[in-house]
Amino acid sequence: MKTRDCHHICGESRPVAGEAGQTGAWRLERPVIQLTKCSAVKSQRPVCLLCWLYCPEAVISKTVPPHIDMKYCKGCGICAAECPQKAIIMVPESPAAPGGETL
Repeated sequence: MKTRDCHHICGESRPVAGEAGQTGAWRLERPVIQLTKCSAVKSQRPVCLLCWLYCPEAVISKTVPPHIDMKYCKGCGICAAECPQKAIIMVPESPAAPGGETL
């Protein structure tokens, strides 16, 4: 366990290369953020970020706009399911898609 700047003890994960290495190659679908629907982007403030909160792999940044680290995203779709604005859609994985996508 680590402590945050406020000195509260918390369990927080960060994406790192584990025994399996970069795990993004496992997914069949990838999340795509539609920036025109994202409430954080619309307001230019981190007002929602439920995608960041619910991501089990901690691969979504807490920035505006949010960014998904595709090297470690497994394509579970939890971010898309939890987004109240439906700003994240899951699209079939393409071998030609090199990195994170936004629309």
